[in-house]
Amino acid sequence: MTYLPNILFAIALVLGIGYFSKNVKKLIRNIKLGHDVDASDNKSQRWKNVVNIALGQSKMVRRPVSGILHLIVYIGFIIINVEVLEIIIDGLFGTHRIGLKVLPESVYGFLIGTFEVLACLVLLSVIIFWIRRNVLKLARFWKSEMTSWPKNDGNFILYFEIVLMTLFLVMNATDLDFQALNSGNVVSQHISPWFSSLPETTLHLIERGAWWLHILGILVFLNYLYFSKHLHILLAFPNVFYGSIKPKGELNNLEAVTNEVKLMMDPDADPYAAPAEGAQEEVPAKFGASDVMDLNRIQLLNAYTCTECGRCTSACPANLTGKKLSPRKIMMDTRDRLEEVGKNIDANQGAFKDDGKQLLGDYITTEELWACTTCNACVEECPVSINPLSIILDMRRYLVMEQSAAPTELNNMMSNIENNGAPWPYNQMDRLNWKDE
Repeated sequence: MTYLPNILFAIALVLGIGYFSKNVKKLIRNIKLGHDVDASDNKSQRWKNVVNIALGQSKMVRRPVSGILHLIVYIGFIIINVEVLEIIIDGLFGTHRIGLKVLPESVYGFLIGTFEVLACLVLLSVIIFWIRRNVLKLARFWKSEMTSWPKNDGNFILYFEIVLMTLFLVMNATDLDFQALNSGNVVSQHISPWFSSLPETTLHLIERGAWWLHILGILVFLNYLYFSKHLHILLAFPNVFYGSIKPKGELNNLEAVTNEVKLMMDPDADPYAAPAEGAQEEVPAKFGASDVMDLNRIQLLNAYTCTECGRCTSACPANLTGKKLSPRKIMMDTRDRLEEVGKNIDANQGAFKDDGKQLLGDYITTEELWACTTCNACVEECPVSINPLSIILDMRRYLVMEQSAAPTELNNMMSNIENNGAPWPYNQMDRLNWKDE
């Protein structure tokens, strides 16, 4: 019976990490449903972006209040979880505060003291976040796309943080041996008197209960990430690395279309000539995108990385003027459709069975797509380098090149360019008549 707690701990650890690994494999499988894309260029700039944007949170602090609070939670989350290593070792081998046996007491006390201070700062930050979201009701958290689950998800993670930080402090406050050291109990020494009237056996039970709930809570939190917008905790780093490093106004061109235009503009070219021997002319099976499988892997990674913070939507001029477009909704819809496709594959032994649905129409409307001004405000605002515009443009491309379903105004403009060399309905010979008026 002596080893029963260690066995139970090992089982919980294996189950928690095993389920997490299973979901990670599913996540990678879903992202790989997209087209492969080469993002191997300029690795030095990409790593610099990771350091500045993902690690340094440089785009988060553009909005100082939320940025600094997020930075506190982010640093606290990383540093405090170093203590999880001690919990895992203690749980597996039946030791208690193994750190005291391998580190000088002063060093161990400094580490735990730092963790306690950070835990308090995280608690304070999370409470302020909760007030901003639920009492002040900042507009970007209450847009139409923020239905019951996205809205609740934002609160659930705050409650998780509150419970985990509280358990950590209670665990330290009720550990009599730790308190007796009087080293590292920077915060817990002020909590310890709350339990002073309790017998030693009860204190031990509370300490053990807090210890178990803390580690089990971390395992639950780890597995909750897959179903939550907080998946960005893990995906922000690869997403920033693979994010576009081209100028924001630069659009990608389809090689097949580019070659066709070059052929049309070359007076010496023979459009009916057979391709040179060994040459391969790649014509895409579909122009643009109508479903998630038509998008590339970086775009699908973007969808899973979306933090649902709403900074993109709050900066979108179309949304601000009452249009239906919300860049955040574009990313949420893409992720929801991708999850639906993944479940379809799971239910059909690894093969996708046509369900009669697609991203375009069933999730994202043409009204949303054509409301976009392509100003790149959403791309500029995103704190983790997500690009909603690229998905919008690919779906527009599909509408124009596959469905001939451009708005009347756009068709008129393209006809004018074709006939008059300008977007306006005037003959080229009349284009300078304005100067005579």
